[in-house]
Amino acid sequence: MNRRSLTLLGAALALAPLLGQAQSFPEKPITFVVPFAAGTATDQIARALGNVITAETKQAVVIDNRAGASGFIASQFVAKAPADGYTVLVTTNTTHAANEHLYKKLPYDPVKDFAPVAGLGKGGQIMVVNPASNVKSVADFIALAKKEPGKLSFGSGSSSSRMAGELLQQMADIKLLHVPYKSNTLAVTDLLGGQIDMMITDTATGLPQVKGGKLRALGMSSASRSPLAPDVPTIAEAGVKGYEMGYWFAAYAPARTPPAVVKRLNELLVKAAKSDSAKTAFYEPSGTEVFTTSPEELAKFQAGESQKWGRIVKAAGIEAE
Repeated sequence: MNRRSLTLLGAALALAPLLGQAQSFPEKPITFVVPFAAGTATDQIARALGNVITAETKQAVVIDNRAGASGFIASQFVAKAPADGYTVLVTTNTTHAANEHLYKKLPYDPVKDFAPVAGLGKGGQIMVVNPASNVKSVADFIALAKKEPGKLSFGSGSSSSRMAGELLQQMADIKLLHVPYKSNTLAVTDLLGGQIDMMITDTATGLPQVKGGKLRALGMSSASRSPLAPDVPTIAEAGVKGYEMGYWFAAYAPARTPPAVVKRLNELLVKAAKSDSAKTAFYEPSGTEVFTTSPEELAKFQAGESQKWGRIVKAAGIEAE
């Protein structure tokens, strides 16, 4: 046997255990670690996909909510977990695109500490005001903001909501007063009470208030209208051309997870995301678009999103904490 044959044989023998591991994966329960509390959209998508994967593999998917510190706790936990595919971070742009620009130091590296697995979904947000307001459109709001610079306020309880408001200021050339909240639901409460003038929040939080007549919808932050609110124009349609700011969900494994196992996880998650069960349980009710990728596509998408968020943060003059 010549040297080339020996090299190929050695490579095959080294690869064999990994291929066997992937083919039999999973052989025990998988844990989906969620950086946010139970009941949040990220928790809901993790549970919906987990149920499908359990039915497919006959192995339980355990949801581990490790909320707090803008996703630091969950991200750090997964980054340090065994790289065997049994611990997966189901997360959003907060931990893997925004935090690196909003904080001076992170206890994890959103690129080096993780193996991208799959994109899972994209969602738009809804721009809302109190119905008692005379503002009936995005154009009305912008006109009023230009008439009284810095007087109108917007609230936010998430990085996506905050950046949506910052981007609106930049693209519409207006100045607003930002009021931070610990959650979007708390911001909505103050909007209902008239303590703030506007917010751009996720549809799961804002749309029920709109349908109940408690808030007035002005526009959607996504590139296209939401099927849940087809009569509400996009902010871009309403006059701020090119405006788009939403949120996305994705899955990551610890760095150094074998590529064959990452591939298997990707197959399971993509199939689950496209299933009728997940569509009924999560995607349709929340107005979330199915957004699936290969691991390589997710890495490229994440890099672009990080650059986008970095530009918005810099332009807004937000100093890292």
